[in-house]
Amino acid sequence: MRVLIVEDDRDVSAFMAKGLREAGHIADTAGDGEVGLDMARASTYDVLVVDRMMPKRDGLSMIEAIRKEGDQTPVLILSAMGEVDDRVEGLKAGGDDYLVKPYAFAELLARVEALARRRDPETVRTQLQVGDLEMDLLARTVKRGPEEILLQPREFRLLEFLMRHSGQVVTRTMLLEKVWDYHFDPQTNVIDVHISRLRSKIDKPFNTNMLHTVRGAGYRLQA
Repeated sequence: MRVLIVEDDRDVSAFMAKGLREAGHIADTAGDGEVGLDMARASTYDVLVVDRMMPKRDGLSMIEAIRKEGDQTPVLILSAMGEVDDRVEGLKAGGDDYLVKPYAFAELLARVEALARRRDPETVRTQLQVGDLEMDLLARTVKRGPEEILLQPREFRLLEFLMRHSGQVVTRTMLLEKVWDYHFDPQTNVIDVHISRLRSKIDKPFNTNMLHTVRGAGYRLQA
């Protein structure tokens, strides 16, 4: 599941993103409503988590804008404004759920996952397949043919991203931003190390290779 967090408090945003990633999800962050709106327009997300009070553009204005454009991505509104009228206003603006601050992260996670389950099953893919390589996102399992492949959490996220973009060239920048949440190049070989480990598990024991290096561009996973 891919989640966009739109929250101007950096510490709160980082905490939520960390918790979602530890739960096996992909989390992107935006620090204000304008950036959040641009990111929601530019990418496909399973759920948006939107703070109500933010600079530049408030959360309700952002939600109204994406709804007018036909975007029906489920939205969880976060706010310290918890009166009945406040919650009603948020839901009428296009929110699907409303969580009052302060809240427990476990409840936020449960609500986000529930919103994702409510979507059209065609839009929320919990099982990915490329050739004979299969990933079950709910069971957290990977198989190639009948053989189960054990992956570490970061390897799992890396493979999920590659499978969601199968047949496409995935650049190092894309991997750094979407798998490691680096919005700069930290001059590290972390990608090379994880790609090598992933190859040793999904390719080396089998007859054909699926994970290919595209010289000067990045990587491509294809059957």
